[in-house]
Amino acid sequence: MVEDFERCYRAVQSKDARFDGWFFTCVTSTGIYCRPSCPAMTPRQANVRFSPTAAAAQHAGFRACMRCRPDASPGSPAWNGRADAAARAVHLIADGVVDRDGVAGLASRLGYSQRQLQRLLVAEVGTGPLALARAQRAQTARLLIETTDLRLADVAFAAGFASVRQFNETVQAVFAVTPSALRRRAGRAGPPVSGGSGTLSLRLARREPFAGDALLAFLGQRAVPGIESFAEGVYRRSLRLNHGDGVVALTIDQSFVQAALRLDDLRDLTTAVSRCRRLLDLDADPVAIDEVLAHDPLLAPLVRATPGQRVAGAVDGPELAVRAIIGQQVSVAGARTVAAGLVAAIGGVLANPVPGVTRTFPTPAALVDSDPTVFSMPNARRDAVVRLARALGEGALVIDAGADPVELRAGLVALRGIGPWTADYIAMRALGDPDAFMPTDLGIRRALGRLGRPDDAASITALAERWRPWRAYAVAHLWNTHRKMENAA
Repeated sequence: MVEDFERCYRAVQSKDARFDGWFFTCVTSTGIYCRPSCPAMTPRQANVRFSPTAAAAQHAGFRACMRCRPDASPGSPAWNGRADAAARAVHLIADGVVDRDGVAGLASRLGYSQRQLQRLLVAEVGTGPLALARAQRAQTARLLIETTDLRLADVAFAAGFASVRQFNETVQAVFAVTPSALRRRAGRAGPPVSGGSGTLSLRLARREPFAGDALLAFLGQRAVPGIESFAEGVYRRSLRLNHGDGVVALTIDQSFVQAALRLDDLRDLTTAVSRCRRLLDLDADPVAIDEVLAHDPLLAPLVRATPGQRVAGAVDGPELAVRAIIGQQVSVAGARTVAAGLVAAIGGVLANPVPGVTRTFPTPAALVDSDPTVFSMPNARRDAVVRLARALGEGALVIDAGADPVELRAGLVALRGIGPWTADYIAMRALGDPDAFMPTDLGIRRALGRLGRPDDAASITALAERWRPWRAYAVAHLWNTHRKMENAA
């Protein structure tokens, strides 16, 4: 989009928040970069350059506007509709891979050399993997500086910096103030939140419209006791992260999502936030999606009733895949009961539990090594779970933000006991594939039947062609419709 200067400049002139995260406005006369919706006076065209990412703007020497906070804008939805190597690299960097494994680890994960990866990202994103990771660390540091009373040295290492000196230099370069000055500036609006209980309260940016109630209802209906709960509008769940465990409580507010995080290790903050954003599909472009789906007379009333519908993602790919197999040919309630039994028998125990959330989902290793009696399901389905867990443990399958959807689908259906419905469901939720579709899904068939449409797989597949490339969002609308009809019955 940054190649269309006139379109970008018109968005800046109109202060259009829909473009926040799509691109960033770099002002050469001030050395500052902003969101398109920044309330400051619109700069002259001659003084404007556009950048595809905050990282690219920072790499070019621009510092973040302290008024519109461009580093905290929603992520670009451009990556949600792509599954190429650049998109997968961006997702893995957001998940903290560079901080954990370095650029070499990221390149190896994608099957590229470091030089190839650098060239690819510079061409697609405007900068390399180190600059993208640096921008992410800077945003995490700002969150911790402004919302906690942690010592600044602890903030530095929690945000992923290798040294306090690197932390100080990066904050100064990105925000044009020292970390201590940034904390004092935040203190003018109120004291830092100590989170004495170990809780960090963060606001997750989103795009409007946002059908948050429908999204949390979907997650709540499938909440597995022990690892999830949903009550009084608050969805809670455990997180298994790289340096420890955590618990998040998510609440829909008027213009953002409130996330209250309790982490065993603050180094996992960046990863936890990234996974929560993917769980709630916060970086989607609802206006573009609704515009396509509303052209279909069948879906148009559903889009009007629930604008900004999101597709629920996942915080843990292997967990989602195991639960998808458990859910084959059983009701949502039945799958939830079976999963709860596994959690109680072989799930991990949280060091810092909260009421209703006391465990983590069993690891692939725990599933492989467990006594067969803990599986309250038919033997064929149990064997499919164990085969999947073994493939995950051996590295033959990888289910995370960096997986290729085509390769993953092929690997999944090659395992006995896993069919196309399961593979597409995993691609839709664990990978965020926006065009994933399951024509044999019972909820889809029942919703279409009640809407007066044929409910056989061939007819549904043909009908869904006009919903591309957003078929997963059409599925979310149909599931939401089916849920409402079931509740009304």
